[in-house]
Amino acid sequence: MATVEECRTALDRFAAHLAGAEGSARDAAALDRSLDCRIADLDVTFVGRLEGGHIRDVVTVEGQPGRKAQIRLSMRSDDLVAMVAGELGFARAWATGRVRVQASLRDVLRLRSLL
Repeated sequence: MATVEECRTALDRFAAHLAGAEGSARDAAALDRSLDCRIADLDVTFVGRLEGGHIRDVVTVEGQPGRKAQIRLSMRSDDLVAMVAGELGFARAWATGRVRVQASLRDVLRLRSLL
């Protein structure tokens, strides 16, 4: 099991990946949506905003946040770290239930091209 700090580092790496995206990935990263990433095995949620190719204003909340984000991800800590490291594909993780996504279909398809 990864730590909260390792998950935060993975999210920071993902944010840097978004900021440097080019082509179709850049278009996908240009979403303007509220974003929650729930780490079930640590009982924490990273809450922020995906905006203009950046993840902004990320805070860590114990348990689940009081508001519902437009894009909600839920996974285990090790799966987050593996996806960002390129060791686990988003589509495979989603298809096998290792990652749960609550978002519009259009947003899910865009996320797939980013992870």
